[in-house]
Amino acid sequence: ELFGYKTVRWRQALCMIGYFCSLGFLRLLFNWKPELDVWAQCVPCSFEEADIILLKTTGEISQYIKKKVLKMYPHISGSKPEHQIIADKNSMISKCLMQPQGMIRYMQIQKIRYVWNAADRKFQKIGILEEELSYVDIHSIFGSGLTSEEQEIRWVFNPFYAFQAYTLCMWISNGYIEYSIVILAMTILSIIATIYNLRKQSVKLHKMVKAYNSIKVKVLRRNGVIEDVESQYLVPGDVLILAGNKLFLPCDAILIHGGCTVNEGMLTGESIPVTKIPLPHTDSNVPWKIQSGEDYKKHILFCGTEVIQTKALAQGLVKAVVLRTGFNTAKGDLVRSILYNKPVNIKLHKEAIRFLLILVVIALCGVAYTAVIYTKSGASIQNTVLMSFLMLTIAVNPALPASLTLVLLYAQTRLKKQGIFCISPQRINIAGQLNLVCFDKEIHYFSSGNILPWGPVLGAMASCHSIILLDGKMHGDPLDMKMFEGTGWVLEHQIEQGKENGKSISCTIVSLESITILHQFPFTSALQRMSVITQVSGETHLTVFLKGAPEIVIQLCKSETVPHDVYDKLDTYTKQGFRVIGLAYRLLQKKSIANIQELERDEVERNLTFLALLILENRLKPETSAVIQELKEAKIRNVMITGDNLQTAVNIGINCGMIPKTSKVIIIEANEPENDNPASLTWKHLIDKEECGHQSYGSHEIQVKWNNTSGSFHFAMSGKSFQIIIQHFYDYVPKILLNGTIFARMTPQQKSTLIEEFQKLDYFVGMCGDGANDCGKHLSLPLSLPKLQNIECVPKFKKEGRNTLEMSVSMFKFMATLPLIALVSIVFLFLKQTLLSSSQYLMQSIAIIISFCLTSGLNGSAPKLARYRPSGQLLSPPLLLSILLHFLFTVVLANYSFYIAPAQPWYNETDVFSACLPSNHSTENITMREPEFSENYLATTEWIITGFNLIVIEFVFSKGRPFRQRLYTNYLLTLLIALQVAAYLFFLFSNIESVHTAFEMVCIPFYWRIYILIMVLVHFLVSYGVEEGFIENRKLWKVIKKIFNYQSKSQYKQLQRSLGKDTQWPPQPGTDYESKSVSVMDSKIMVFTNACNKSPTREHQHGKLEQL
Repeated sequence: ELFGYKTVRWRQALCMIGYFCSLGFLRLLFNWKPELDVWAQCVPCSFEEADIILLKTTGEISQYIKKKVLKMYPHISGSKPEHQIIADKNSMISKCLMQPQGMIRYMQIQKIRYVWNAADRKFQKIGILEEELSYVDIHSIFGSGLTSEEQEIRWVFNPFYAFQAYTLCMWISNGYIEYSIVILAMTILSIIATIYNLRKQSVKLHKMVKAYNSIKVKVLRRNGVIEDVESQYLVPGDVLILAGNKLFLPCDAILIHGGCTVNEGMLTGESIPVTKIPLPHTDSNVPWKIQSGEDYKKHILFCGTEVIQTKALAQGLVKAVVLRTGFNTAKGDLVRSILYNKPVNIKLHKEAIRFLLILVVIALCGVAYTAVIYTKSGASIQNTVLMSFLMLTIAVNPALPASLTLVLLYAQTRLKKQGIFCISPQRINIAGQLNLVCFDKEIHYFSSGNILPWGPVLGAMASCHSIILLDGKMHGDPLDMKMFEGTGWVLEHQIEQGKENGKSISCTIVSLESITILHQFPFTSALQRMSVITQVSGETHLTVFLKGAPEIVIQLCKSETVPHDVYDKLDTYTKQGFRVIGLAYRLLQKKSIANIQELERDEVERNLTFLALLILENRLKPETSAVIQELKEAKIRNVMITGDNLQTAVNIGINCGMIPKTSKVIIIEANEPENDNPASLTWKHLIDKEECGHQSYGSHEIQVKWNNTSGSFHFAMSGKSFQIIIQHFYDYVPKILLNGTIFARMTPQQKSTLIEEFQKLDYFVGMCGDGANDCGKHLSLPLSLPKLQNIECVPKFKKEGRNTLEMSVSMFKFMATLPLIALVSIVFLFLKQTLLSSSQYLMQSIAIIISFCLTSGLNGSAPKLARYRPSGQLLSPPLLLSILLHFLFTVVLANYSFYIAPAQPWYNETDVFSACLPSNHSTENITMREPEFSENYLATTEWIITGFNLIVIEFVFSKGRPFRQRLYTNYLLTLLIALQVAAYLFFLFSNIESVHTAFEMVCIPFYWRIYILIMVLVHFLVSYGVEEGFIENRKLWKVIKKIFNYQSKSQYKQLQRSLGKDTQWPPQPGTDYESKSVSVMDSKIMVFTNACNKSPTREHQHGKLEQL
């Protein structure tokens, strides 16, 4: 959302006075809250008058962003109406640039410049070619290039660190110089690490951007001259000449002439080269992107991708029109997503903020307590204020951000050693919460049969593919590769195989008998087919070969050429799990190369002759079944989303273990409304006759005896049926998805929709595919396969995710308990108006807290996935109860020592050296010295107890199984804990004068030391016993939940409980029809009737209305 504001001078002046009076605090507040800055200095106004724009994000975490409206006075050489782009008054560029005031108003948001369009009264970005242009517009306006004149139109105050500064001021003012130096060092190191990472990232991005800005490209001018231009000077509308191979694209461009093959791996992760085809010359006014539909990307060459092969046509040039430049490109989007990444776990972030606010409130209570205590004791106002505000410094430990970052970095390093690379470490935590993983393609591979003799079938197998030759090796889709290998032929690429009008053309030769591939219509997920126009050696005509989904191929063939039993054969093979491809061909009259390029796809792919069904065996990869079983045992749901045939996908799902052989499979088929017939939804049960309780095919009725629990049946459907259900039977969607396991013939858009629907049910969804096109931005965790091309990486990543999530929560719990322990210590010491010394605080910070933060994340993940997930919640009852109980243990321990010590006969508040003497020290030397502020019996006792207390929670919170390896496997942390215990035992029992003096301790009687040791041991046993026997006892928490009738609030869990009581679910075999909406009491219902089960008629509701 955008809001316009105009700056008011007198308001600005008042704010300047406020900055001065508040010593800069008001300015810091405005920096953290830009909306307050705008509201204080500006008044609302229209966008035409605004000099400040306030943006409000509409995501789950709303925040405001302040942007200034900048002004530019362009001096465009020869910018007169005769120039093509400006002369078009309907052009967006003309509307934005040709302002009546001769001034351009714009703002820049996340590297994108938005210019004020006075005509349409809105801000628009102009670094792109307009999407409203049609095929004809792009070819006619930009096909010949731009003139040279047209080209000239182109043109750390963090709140946490502020709190750290406040902390430093407070500790220094109280004389804690050494401790303050440590805090300062930690803060500086944290800032340096942050700046270093940002700098490293910025330099890397700068080099990346700079590399694409300095690429020399060939640009075609309207006068026919081809110029060499640096890529930074490209503008939308320029025509690029793509010559040769190995060219990295510096912009997004639309291919308008010729063909090319690109490697999009650097941008999308797609492992297979992608064939691009030119924009058609269709005479239509429909915008090009709308007319291209879901497959518009087949015409676009994306910035950052590599052109590995070009195919010139009769005109001899491969041409592309610049579509987008700079940060408007696909590469720019990727860079901006890195620079301005969104929080990946918003719920955890919100809980962290709430928890920190709770700690601040506790600290404020400590401020009030301190003020009361010091006032009653008659302390000076200055001392009271200093000590009161000192309490605020315990709210947040300075090591918290660095500690959580280290946990992620350690996890990232461990994953890297296993060949798994994660560019967003924050997502490793999300992997620990996954409870649903979608797989695509990479669970099987193909096996072909014997070589066929020469004929049309062999010709189709040899030529109808997208395989390319690169450095003498073939690259392409695994299915295409396996099909071509079955021919035994050889692929060659000849740049000058043929010539026409004196200009070279590019074509692919398939020998032995020689088939020349002249033109290709690439495979698209929407059409589910591909075709090629070829020239068979010795033939006077052209041959069109087509392959694709059998049901699609059959529709395009002449009916008399299709065998009558083809569907029965198709059903037979797919039920056995084979991958079935339909093949067809057609003869064309020989045409010129230019005429071939002008042919429309629909014109070519019709009246075909059916050839055959190509059968490929879907063999499971050896590791697939084991991985699926491992995930199932960990109660992680598996879903298959594939482009295969539905029956084939079901067979693979059963063979790999996604669908247990004892479970039932229900096929869902949906049909669009046709004429007067409404949309329909048909349920088919794949059940053996022996398993049916009763069958009556006459009435289309099957009564099945099974329970309707979640795992007893699985739904399977095609992408087409899924789309119809979304549009016409949306009430069924949550119920179907709860048991939906197989989704076949899915397009990329349908995959995205499916993932979104799963997320609406509160699933944490991961997607495992062979390219980033399978990993939409909306995913909880997109996972592209690593170098090892199988799915073994999924459980590995999942284990590490759980390990990291558990450690992150434990670290936060440790850091949240620290201020509470410090609060207890300070509260009791303030009663006697004393405090620990700087060296004592230093010992706690360096020897315990910092060492734990540096080493706790070194634990590896557990070797086996547990049957449940880590909590992942910072405000869960077990975590809060754990912190509360440890806080109470600390209070009891401190309270006991505080009241027992003064009762001892040796205790004396005025003479702190009288209880005992350090070794080699005389009474005269000690009694003559004035004790330091922290040299007293209570401070010494409290420091030793607090130190052991920190070691106890450090040990107790270092959980091992079931998500992490045992503590002893973290050798460094184990050694540090042993050294910490040894150090504090040394402080407790030593009688060395220099040690006492250095740490401002006093000598206490031996029996009191034994007393302290006993208290510490009891505290350890109680803390460990409570943590392991109560807090981490899942069985006990299940009983507690049952007693209080607590149930999960996740949508899918609630739906499971609801459907578990529904005896009519899943539906019996039959068909439901969509009926028109009927208005009843201002509410809409939708009635569905079953065509097979006519008595009684099933009635289902549409929307949220439960009853009439």
